[in-house]
Amino acid sequence: MAEEKSQSEPDGVESVLGELDDLTTKNDKVCVGDVLDDFGGRSFGPFIMIPALLEITPVGGIPGVPSFLAAVIALIAVQLLFGKEHIWMPQWLQQRAVESKKLHKGIAKLRGIAHWLDEHSHGRLEGLTEGMWIKIAAVVILLLCATVPPLEVLPFASSAPMLAIAAIGLALTVRDGVIMLAALALAIAAIGGGTYYYYTSDEEGSGGGMAIVEPAAYRIAA
Repeated sequence: MAEEKSQSEPDGVESVLGELDDLTTKNDKVCVGDVLDDFGGRSFGPFIMIPALLEITPVGGIPGVPSFLAAVIALIAVQLLFGKEHIWMPQWLQQRAVESKKLHKGIAKLRGIAHWLDEHSHGRLEGLTEGMWIKIAAVVILLLCATVPPLEVLPFASSAPMLAIAAIGLALTVRDGVIMLAALALAIAAIGGGTYYYYTSDEEGSGGGMAIVEPAAYRIAA
């Protein structure tokens, strides 16, 4: 039964979140390796989209988590760029985990936007999600990931590149070229806006304090 499931690709964001939520019911913690086993052999899109979406939830408010998620996405993007068929991750990274309850709450917050995204995804211009466009998307994702660590010290700033990455992951998942074009436009805006925001903010900035103090109620398991 599990083998049959692993051979089919998710058909939308709600499908991806549903499978991810299923993992939270099996153990107290969900490891990166668990998600890799579930999605890694089928499609790069969900594994790019999932960590980017999680960064937008309270899980992404934990100090260091946005940069960690960006590093995970960058590793996947490199493999996408070089045409790998399956996602590989080092064992130590696969062992990183988040509490199932925290992950379940984060997924719940994404249900509404997932439904909206699926309603507006129709598999248009599929050619823009294949061939050279995949490599272009991978390069853009790497550029976006590079902006996350410096932006993490500013309030909510790292969510902009992560939103663009999530949109690219969505485009690859549902094979919608219109979404891909919109995602690339969003990526350009995120890189430009993030760069401007970073260099026009104080080096100490109120963002650093907020990023450390506000999410004190949340904890990620190492």
